[in-house]
Amino acid sequence: MPLPRLQPIIPTWRKEPFDDPQWVFDFKYDGFRGLCYIEQGRGRFISRNGNALSRFDDFGDELAAELEVDEAILDGELIAADETGRPQFYDLIRATRAPTYVAFDILWLAGTDLRSMPLSERRKRLQAILPASSSIISESLSVVGKGRELFELTCSNDLEGIVAKRLDDPYGPRVRWLKIKNRDYSQKEGRADLFDRSRPWKPGRSGRVLQR
Repeated sequence: MPLPRLQPIIPTWRKEPFDDPQWVFDFKYDGFRGLCYIEQGRGRFISRNGNALSRFDDFGDELAAELEVDEAILDGELIAADETGRPQFYDLIRATRAPTYVAFDILWLAGTDLRSMPLSERRKRLQAILPASSSIISESLSVVGKGRELFELTCSNDLEGIVAKRLDDPYGPRVRWLKIKNRDYSQKEGRADLFDRSRPWKPGRSGRVLQR
């Protein structure tokens, strides 16, 4: 049977960071959110709005070969990282750097739906299938409890922000993830025009380029 189409959790806004030992705080990676469906040796990405990110099909197949699992559904972010590991959004949409995938959750593995498990357990399952060293897939960087400290680090390194998730939560529509954005993030300027359907896209210039 084909893998089920799952609905991703969409984070809601929060103004200020916080500390809580019951929460894990992830870096917010600046790229394209994508559920990665792996089956029959192939990988494909579906955006948070349910659109096929077909531009990354070849990369999905490469990722599937790297993971060596029969079937899985991962949640993560497609990014283009520079030499320091910092995501470069415009390089991603212009395909001037090779993509990589940052995985922060696993929802399905080998015929088993993992969404009812707490996030802490799902993270263990994810870590178990990720290669020890890979140039194309990695686990998201995170810290338990110390959201303020991670947010300060994010801002000092000109990154987009953080996402807060409760460790005991399952994965589903009633679960709240919280995104806290860096107000001074340098790559946020001009982003509204990128996905404005009323503006034609021209290669190398701002315009609508992908369905997110």
